[in-house]
Amino acid sequence: MTGHVVFDPFLPWPLIWAACGLALAFVAIALWRGLSGWWLRSLAAAALLAAIAGPSLQTEERRSLSDIVILVVDESASQKIADRAKQTEAAVARVEAEIAALPNTELRKVVLGDGAEDAGTLAMTALAQALAEEPRARVAGAILVTDGQVHDLELAPDMPAPMNVLLTGHESDWDRRLMIKTAPVFGIIGEPVQLTIRVEEQGRMPAGLGGRPVMLSVAIDGAPPETYPVPVGEDIDLPLVLDHGGQNVVQLWVEIAEGELTDRNNMAVVQINGVRDRLRVLLVSGEPYAGERTWRNLLKSDSAVDLVHFTILRPPDKQDGVPVSELSLIAFPTRELFVEKITEFDLIIFDRYRLRGILPSAYLDNIRDYVLAGGAVLVAAGPDFASAESLYHSGLGDILPARPTARVIEGGFTPRVSDLGQRHPVAEGLEAFAPEGGAAGTVGAPSWGRWMRYLELADPAGQVVMEAPGGRPLLVLNRVAEGRVALLGSDQAWLWGRGFEGGGPQLELLRRLAHWMMKEPELEEEALVATAEGQKLTITRRTLSEGAREVTVTAPDGTETVLQLTEAAPGRYEAEFAAPEIGLYRLTDGELNRVVALGPAAPREFEETIASEAPLGPVAEASQGGFLRIEDGLPDVRTVRAGRPAIGRGWVGITPRDAYRTTDIRIAPLLPAWAFLLIALGLSVLAWLREGQR
Repeated sequence: MTGHVVFDPFLPWPLIWAACGLALAFVAIALWRGLSGWWLRSLAAAALLAAIAGPSLQTEERRSLSDIVILVVDESASQKIADRAKQTEAAVARVEAEIAALPNTELRKVVLGDGAEDAGTLAMTALAQALAEEPRARVAGAILVTDGQVHDLELAPDMPAPMNVLLTGHESDWDRRLMIKTAPVFGIIGEPVQLTIRVEEQGRMPAGLGGRPVMLSVAIDGAPPETYPVPVGEDIDLPLVLDHGGQNVVQLWVEIAEGELTDRNNMAVVQINGVRDRLRVLLVSGEPYAGERTWRNLLKSDSAVDLVHFTILRPPDKQDGVPVSELSLIAFPTRELFVEKITEFDLIIFDRYRLRGILPSAYLDNIRDYVLAGGAVLVAAGPDFASAESLYHSGLGDILPARPTARVIEGGFTPRVSDLGQRHPVAEGLEAFAPEGGAAGTVGAPSWGRWMRYLELADPAGQVVMEAPGGRPLLVLNRVAEGRVALLGSDQAWLWGRGFEGGGPQLELLRRLAHWMMKEPELEEEALVATAEGQKLTITRRTLSEGAREVTVTAPDGTETVLQLTEAAPGRYEAEFAAPEIGLYRLTDGELNRVVALGPAAPREFEETIASEAPLGPVAEASQGGFLRIEDGLPDVRTVRAGRPAIGRGWVGITPRDAYRTTDIRIAPLLPAWAFLLIALGLSVLAWLREGQR
């Protein structure tokens, strides 16, 4: 219980102070005149002023509150290096025991993991949140158990008490790390892309190891690595050549030396999306017709496509008597296109082309060889394909995926996606593009518009993805050696583009067809794809075959997990995998292999692995705290006065706050007002008597 005097005046304080001044003036006059009772007069005036001020005795009943110590335990990835986890465990146990032995002291423990999205160690954020949850008047100190590598120093709170750091790790630690300075997101297939890397050394490097070149290994998509010696401490430009489109996973690592602190930062993974510089397409239209512009509009709408288009307006056998010198037509550069520059094209399209002597048979043989070597040819056939002038009767006939029967069937019909087409990326889901109000989603029975003519094709040698009535082949795809060929047995696709009977997915179908032939990765019918979102992998297996599927996932530490895939759509099997850690994962189903990188190229937790006082030094010193290394011994916890250094050899300090809670308040007047008046009256009489006697 404590007590002190409070006042409850009868008059405003300015009037009371004025009365005090007036009383002092009267006392001064009495003293000047030599009155012997001046001191009794002053006491009487004080008694009157006390009566007006209303002094009271206030007593409080208080309950003392315990002091709070905040313990922040760093359990981020870098704290699992070497023996740091054991050091942390021992330090936490010691601090808990020491705080429990202190009277009237409580411990608040905050465990800190890795920050979201590779944010690093957010120790200051955790400390600030812990402070916000406690009364600042009770916080006697904070103790951090960490390696000192904190990544949110700008959020350091204003400490009301000392902050001390117990540092894990060892002064003799040393490490190497591989840094990715710059890396492109996209790279052109077949052309060099450049990465800038750097190998750094940290800590106390052993004699004979520091500064010497190290071996760097580079592997793309899990292929056998190539190894090069590289210097340490210098930026190195590393050229790479991507050989396929889509994601290319580039894995780089440097040799691991004996005694190195960790090998987690000796490796980095970069994902580069391979793209073609420009897709060059040669379109040869045999004659002008209503659907000729369909292909041109499709290919010109793609900014990544360079289109060379020729329409044969005047074949050599046309005799109209007009001299060639008077024609404004451009001569067809057959030798330049089909001999000298044929390998520069990614796709050649023949649209209603027929043999009329424009392309000699040797040139058509050259086109066949171009396909066998990895090129692509698409034939959009009209009635000419069923005639004696058909391309099938040239060297191209050896690689075309179906044979014409010379029968042209006239009359309206609705193209249908075949059962195989439901699983093929070129035709899957085309029903969703049915006109508004149609039967979208009805497998095999879309409500799009009709075509008015098709050719009867026989002996299909590839994948029939669309059919005409009676299950006859309409669109046939095939792979020939290293190349691809496609045969569309109708020249009526343009009716969909014109909206005939509601139209249909003309642009979508032809776009997919053209990009499949140009080997775009997203349209491969046999593919194993994995996408990462946070710590979750979504695995997709596309295939034309049926039956149960499973994938084996190999984690960075070598452990294997077998996942059963479920069929999410025809030809598409999926599964999700919760990845336990960041790094490089390998996937295989026995036929296809895939690698995928989870997490950043170089995790922030392993950028600086050597335990250091430097990052947290200014924060700790500003609060009268400091650092102790756990390897030097576990510290005691002592109490120190506010403003005194809170750290010493083998001990850390906290500052008791003596906080309390008031449970009851009592106020009683020192004396009644009439008592003060009697005292003043008595003193005045004594002063009068004393002066009268004199």
